[in-house]
Amino acid sequence: MPSNDARTLLQTALPTAAAGAVAAVISGVVAGGKGAVGAIVATLVVILFMGIGLVVLERTAKSLPHLFQAMGLMLYTAQLLLLFIFVAVFKNTTLFNPKCFAATLVALTLVWIGAQARAHMKAKILYVEPDTAEGNKPEKTGPSS
Repeated sequence: MPSNDARTLLQTALPTAAAGAVAAVISGVVAGGKGAVGAIVATLVVILFMGIGLVVLERTAKSLPHLFQAMGLMLYTAQLLLLFIFVAVFKNTTLFNPKCFAATLVALTLVWIGAQARAHMKAKILYVEPDTAEGNKPEKTGPSS
């Protein structure tokens, strides 16, 4: 993974993990141990789903740039469907508190999106790839004075 991609992933995963730790403490106070477990599971789900999505999207942007927008829309739709399926499967679970899980899932998804937007705004991404292999200077096309 190139350094820009790794940096973006790090700049999105760390704030999400920190917010997940805060959510686990709050959920533990509000709903006990099962609330904290629900928040931890939600944190892991958000980091896993969104992290995989970010890696797939950045690899698509490099290898198939003409499919970048369509891939992004398809990826976010697939992530939402996977989250709905995950929530539906664990709707009546006794392993963790579903309300704390759902609240943490929504909050951390928003934290991830905000951190990703900030990371992209701060990134120094070249618009044109410099030609370093040849080092050719532009040729003069017109008469010189």
